[in-house]
Formats: sequence, C-alpha cells, structure tokens
Amino acid sequence: MKTITLKPGKEKSLLRRHPWVFDGAVAKGGGDPGETVRVHSAEGQFLAWGAVSPSSKIRVRVWSFDEAQRIDAAFFRATLSIAVSARGLFDIKSNGVRLVHGESDGLPGLVVDRYGDTLVAQFLSCGTERWKQQIADALLELTGLTRLYERSDASVRELEGLPRVSGWLRGQGDTAVVLQEHSWQLALDVAEGHKTGFYLDQRDNRQAFFEAARHARWGQVLNCFCYTGGFTVAALAGMRAAGMRPEEGHVTSIDSSGPALDKGRGNVALNGFDASQTTWLDADVNTSLRAFEREGRRFDAIVLDPPKLAPTAAHAERAARAYKDLNRWGFKLLNPGGMLFTYSCSGGIGVELFQKIVASAALEAGVDAFITHRLGGAPDHPVALPFPEGEYLKGLVVVARPLK
Repeated sequence: MKTITLKPGKEKSLLRRHPWVFDGAVAKGGGDPGETVRVHSAEGQFLAWGAVSPSSKIRVRVWSFDEAQRIDAAFFRATLSIAVSARGLFDIKSNGVRLVHGESDGLPGLVVDRYGDTLVAQFLSCGTERWKQQIADALLELTGLTRLYERSDASVRELEGLPRVSGWLRGQGDTAVVLQEHSWQLALDVAEGHKTGFYLDQRDNRQAFFEAARHARWGQVLNCFCYTGGFTVAALAGMRAAGMRPEEGHVTSIDSSGPALDKGRGNVALNGFDASQTTWLDADVNTSLRAFEREGRRFDAIVLDPPKLAPTAAHAERAARAYKDLNRWGFKLLNPGGMLFTYSCSGGIGVELFQKIVASAALEAGVDAFITHRLGGAPDHPVALPFPEGEYLKGLVVVARPLK
C-alpha cells in the first residue's frame, strides 16, 4: 500500500478528523488517481486512509481514520447504508431527498439525491470516480430502485483532472420528474439545470417563505435569481392559503436563464395559480434592482438567492462587495416593515461575515433592520462537526424599517 507522508506539523487537521489533505501539506508520496493510500505524519504515525487526487489542490480525501478499516466494496456499502438510513430520522415533506452529502456522510466527493423513483449522483472526486460502479450497485440495492442518472458535469471535476460526464449509469427512461414538496409540486428534469436538477437544500426555507406569505398577506413579492420558481410557488401558495384573491398578490421573478423561467411558468401552472399573479423577467438582477429604484417600485418581501460568489475564502473579499451591493439594493426596495430573505451559498463566506455584510448593506441603504430567523440547509444536508466547510448555505430573514 502506498504512503503519503506529511510535513512536520501538518497532521493537526487530520487529528481533528478534518477529511482533507492539501497539496502543500505533503512532504512525499503519491498514487494513481483515486487510489487508496495510507497517510502518515512526519514521524511515521498512521493518520488516515484516503483517496489521492494528483491534479487537485486537495491532494487526499479521507475515507477512514481507522487503521484497521479496509477500503473495499463492503466499506462503501456500509457507509452508504448509514447515510441512507439516517434520512429516515427526519420528517421530510417531499419525495425529493438528499441521500448522500459528501464529506458530512463520510464519502468525500459524492452527492446523491433521490427524486421519486430516480437516483441522481455526482461523482466529483478521483476517489468516487474509481469506486463508481461499486457505489452505484450499493445505492440501487439499498434503495430498491433501478434507475440512477449521473450528473458528474460540475466544473470541479476538471480540478480533479476528470472529464465532465452526464447520462444514465443504471437503467434508462424519461428524465422529467414532478417533485411533491410540502403543499405544492415542482417539475424538473434531472438531465438539466443546476446541481442534480434542483435545489433540495432550500426545501424548508421555501416552507418558511410560504408561512410568512400566509401570515403577512404580502401584496408585492420579488424573487431574485429565481431559477425555476421554487420561492415564487411558495409565495403564491401562501397567498392562496391566506384567502387572498389573485388581484391582491403579485410575484415578480428574475433570472438570466430563459429556460429556467419557462420551467418557472410551468410550475405556476402546475399548481393551478393564475398566471396574471406573476411577472417573469429574463434579466440581470442588479440591473433590474437599479431600474426598480428609479421607477419607485417597492415590495413587501424580497428573496435574494444568488449563485455561489465565493467558492473559497480566497474569493471572500470580492464576493463580500458583491453581496453588500445586492443586499443594499434589496433594502432600498423594501416597504417599511418589509422582509428580506437573503442567502449565501458560498463556502468562503462564513455565518458571521455574512451577517456583517448584510448589516453594512442595511446601514448604507438607510434602514434599521433586525434578524427574525437564521436559515440553513435542510436536515438531509448535514454538516459534520469537524468539517465547517459543509455549512455552505446560510440565510437571514431580516425585517427593515427606516432609520430614526
């Protein structure tokens, strides 16, 4: 078995059971892409078993910290079984669920979502690529399903020296799915769109948006970076649950993807809402917000859910400016007492920094604001305690009022 030896002092993160070894920590040793190696300290102490990624800054991703553990097909089946069983601990109001969440489930580089009778997997590292067939077999056995679609088409594959891959890995058939979520339905295609086809991590946050819409009886809602309209549907469902007539509530949704907007319109129709309650803008969000300000438009609630602006801490400074600008415009467009639902899915922006950014934006917008809720990923997107990078999604619900 090949061995990678770390530089003196570089074993500390592994002793805290963090699952990554960066290239700068390696003194000597290596392996073929995805090969399992022993990781030793400079003094020769065993630290972990991990998969090598020769082209990546993350040189080793840890499978196990147990020296007696064998990394074989049985290991992956057992680890997958624990992950799948853990989802039964939560009352997930959907037929869409994340079954495997990478490092937080002990399987770095692997993401698996279930949409009804279809599994969708992303193999994002050399290690998961090497064990792809065994993982696929175990997933179908454990779930009792027969269809697994691969969406290994994310850009991070290129950092691993791997090509982008998409298509049926097991089974075949239609890739269109209708997701039942809370009291509404959402159509998607697992072969298209972001991630594995949808943002399951925002499931409970969409429910929170529905509840707020139902109680507050918002008249004007703005959904920025709306994708296929999940928050739009949740807002309309809340208005309907509040007994509001179609002419009493309206949702404006903005995205720069025409195909995503088309799916959003379809989701509104799928749930039986009146199309006249919605406006869909194929446009740049920042440009649209400035235009709304010039026009004097105001909203009772605004969703800001931008794409990842800071994938790592190295991008945090530039991303912080972008987040501040976006939130400043959001605050300017809120009616007094309006609610801002603002999110960051950037791993390089921590919870405390995000709050500081939003606070600075409120001050520059001339509003007093207070947090009513802190939001994160749904419970099927766990965060391992030694792996804080797993807490990528963070959100704030902020109520704004003019400064006194």
